[in-house]
Amino acid sequence: MPDFTSEELSEAHRALLSTLHKCEKIDATKLGKSQQTLLERRIAALKVALTLIEKEQGQKEPGE
Repeated sequence: MPDFTSEELSEAHRALLSTLHKCEKIDATKLGKSQQTLLERRIAALKVALTLIEKEQGQKEPGE
């Protein structure tokens, strides 16, 4: 797995968090069944990615 700088992780976290908030604002009742499923899976994937970034940031030593 490639090493990412703290800055890269922070920027990725910010971008993913923004996307997650936008996805969560969508009124799923206005979507078709397949679009609802896609949205649910996308939200779940974003949460996993954010958790992994947060875990990685917690393991990095200050100054890395």
